[in-house]
Amino acid sequence: MHEDKNDKTDSRIAPQQYPTTYPKKRNVWWRTMAAKVLVLGSPDGKLQEAFAKLETLHKKQNFSFAIVTGNLFAAEQDDEILHKLLSGAIRVPLSTYFTVGTTPLPQTIVERIEKDEDICENLHYLGKRSTTKTSDGVRIVTLGGVLDSSIVGGQSKEQHLPFHTAGDAKALRGAKSADILLTTSWPAAITINSSVAVAPETKDTILASEEIAELCAALKPRYHFSPSPSPFFYEREPFLHPADDESDKKAITRFISLAPFGNSSKAKALYAFNITPGESATSMPAGCTPSPFSSITRKRTAPNDDGQFNRFGNNRDQRGGGRHKRRRQSPPPGPDRCFFCLSNVDVDTHMICCIGTEAYVTTAKGPLPSQDHFASSGLSFPCHQLIIPLSHEPTFQAMGADADNVFKDMTRFKEAMQAMVASQSKHKLGTVTWEISRQRGIHTHWQFMPVPFHLIRKGLVEAGFKVEAENQKYPSFEETNLGSAINEPSDFFRVWIWSDDGETGIQGKELVMRLDDSFRFDLQFGRRVMAKLLGLEARLSWRDVVETAAEEIEDVNKFKAAFKPWDFSLEE
Repeated sequence: MHEDKNDKTDSRIAPQQYPTTYPKKRNVWWRTMAAKVLVLGSPDGKLQEAFAKLETLHKKQNFSFAIVTGNLFAAEQDDEILHKLLSGAIRVPLSTYFTVGTTPLPQTIVERIEKDEDICENLHYLGKRSTTKTSDGVRIVTLGGVLDSSIVGGQSKEQHLPFHTAGDAKALRGAKSADILLTTSWPAAITINSSVAVAPETKDTILASEEIAELCAALKPRYHFSPSPSPFFYEREPFLHPADDESDKKAITRFISLAPFGNSSKAKALYAFNITPGESATSMPAGCTPSPFSSITRKRTAPNDDGQFNRFGNNRDQRGGGRHKRRRQSPPPGPDRCFFCLSNVDVDTHMICCIGTEAYVTTAKGPLPSQDHFASSGLSFPCHQLIIPLSHEPTFQAMGADADNVFKDMTRFKEAMQAMVASQSKHKLGTVTWEISRQRGIHTHWQFMPVPFHLIRKGLVEAGFKVEAENQKYPSFEETNLGSAINEPSDFFRVWIWSDDGETGIQGKELVMRLDDSFRFDLQFGRRVMAKLLGLEARLSWRDVVETAAEEIEDVNKFKAAFKPWDFSLEE
């Protein structure tokens, strides 16, 4: 991965369009093998030390290329060091890319760039606003400098000063995609949905903008690098972007901010990784969260929720009722309008607790138990959770070959939460999980809730479901094990009843009621039974007990803290 001495990167900018720049290597077949990349935090003029470090690492690891974040040069760069770099006395050991940071480039460097000459062997200026494809086929989109909000419209006319415009950021969104996004500023809201802390004294020094957030949301890069303004390293959990279509491809970004090179705190200033150009994720990485940019890219108008199920709203009946004239039935919403799909920009991401490979867990909007209902049993939050598959299908049968994997991931969450409830309550609580599988449904999911241990062991929970079915003149329950129900042709209601006394062991039971068109099934059946068992009839309607956003966030944080020892989605 060594550039020919006469190869150049064209950094000239065509006005009113985003540039596409390529190293001018003839007869190159773009490789699809993984490229090994090394990223370096701001050297701030420490050129000799930085490139010596790169050379040492390159000899051991044979990197494809390197990227420098932030300021390669100091604001008052030593002329002697510059002369050594330009004359080749300071050797750049491998193809290394950089852009302008928060300080202007030295005049001698600007002159080399404007003459379309190499700065020196292996050192390539990406331009302030550019799209570059390396000889490995890795696509790098770059926006250097910080936002100059005094320029209302248009794009930068020069490429060397440490400022960009909102027009520059908007123009780069036309690049459509990126393997790597390199910016000087952080994207606004990047810490939303993240449990990775940023020190309070550091927050005020971070340069961030909504324009960068919108650029990241538009390009969905595999990696997004920005420099840290002070000696600290920040690596956010990977996050999942809303999908543009119904494909199985998952757009996941890792945002990483490197500390300045040679910092006295010894904070991490080097980052190495492998990347295959154009490759998309096929599974969810550990600890993955929803995109933090939903609040920025959210549509201005929320979809009409009349006749549709609400976000985490516990399945209200969509057929309406009363004596109103029957409305024409609307087609079921697709993933972009489904309130259980992470591809919907209107999802309430603050309610999401954890994301697995095939499913995720969230708190229920308008939970049946109040925040302190289980306090005497050791739970200080409602623990009314939803386990939701990432796949947008009404039933497991509709998932086809993926059904077993989805079922396994959902079951793993269920069993982990069961263990958490038993442990946190010192075996005072068991759990009930229920599912409504209907071919005319929208997005299947399970509801999970604790219940006092004695109600289970005395048979009162099982009796509660059976008696309510009799009262409603529904078919009888049968004890069976449907598994993923991939071969189940009929609609059904299913409930799992589980308990562990810590001594004699675990007891579990699966009850199934088949559904058909001979009767109208109440989609609130499971919640209704649980409300009667827990003495919470006054909270039967979820709309009557919707919490504030602050209360919902409190529930999520308390659940995460309690569930952390069992949360396999955090495993590396």
